[in-house]
Amino acid sequence: MDPKELPVIEHIEELRKRLIICAIFFMIALFAGFYFAEPIIKYIQYDAEPFIEYFQPDHEQSNEGVTLNAFKVTDPLTVYLEVTFFVALILTSPVILYQLWAFIAPGLYEKERKATLKYIPYAFILFIAGILFGYFILFPNVMDFMMSLNERLGIQPTIGINEYFGFLFKLVIPFGLLFQLPVITLFLSRLGVLNPIWMVKFRKYSYFVLFVIAVLISPPDLISYILMSIPLFVLYEISIVIAKIGYRKYEKSEEQRLKAEKEEEQRQQVEAALAEQRRQMEQINGQN
Repeated sequence: MDPKELPVIEHIEELRKRLIICAIFFMIALFAGFYFAEPIIKYIQYDAEPFIEYFQPDHEQSNEGVTLNAFKVTDPLTVYLEVTFFVALILTSPVILYQLWAFIAPGLYEKERKATLKYIPYAFILFIAGILFGYFILFPNVMDFMMSLNERLGIQPTIGINEYFGFLFKLVIPFGLLFQLPVITLFLSRLGVLNPIWMVKFRKYSYFVLFVIAVLISPPDLISYILMSIPLFVLYEISIVIAKIGYRKYEKSEEQRLKAEKEEEQRQQVEAALAEQRRQMEQINGQN
């Protein structure tokens, strides 16, 4: 086997092992997803009712809330599987993040490995925070706008369960990912890849991109655009502050690394000089 190909094969085997671990945990999480999917669907459908009431034996379901319809026989099953998959993905996300860290950790220094490992809980918390923001703040405003638009146009909406949950996921999941921006910037700045000076320099262009994202995921009115843009702008400013902290730590660790390398180089030079001196002394003694 060509020695040059060995590292590539080892990386592929390592990636394969990490993916298998993620798949195993995901399959286990699917069982929890099957258990929680029904109460989650009923909670979303009857949002006025507390989630915990579903588990009470004497609980009687209210008729209030959004009336959802199945336009196809398979629509309830489709939604049930989608919610199950979504719950399993959330439960497995810490494992996925850890396996991703474990895959790239060998290429990091010891301090960088310890520092980046701490990001995993924060990434999970921010993901949940983004989902909650999307569901409790973004989604109600979008639905209010849509319902008011139907009322102005004299349209009686008939909401399909598949379309309702599909629309919900398209709004909520992106915010879970967008809330990862502080962790990503901290990670990249800690590795020296992202300089916070660039983030400050290109702030207005970043704001424009974030505003376009807000326009794409919010109802077509100015108030909604502003309401969705402000959290993204705040996240960006928080990311700049965090990136500055991470980049300072990178510069400090880089300075320590260069200092250690210089000291090691000087030590090797001293040892080489001493070895050369001993060799010359042995030659002189041999000639005598």
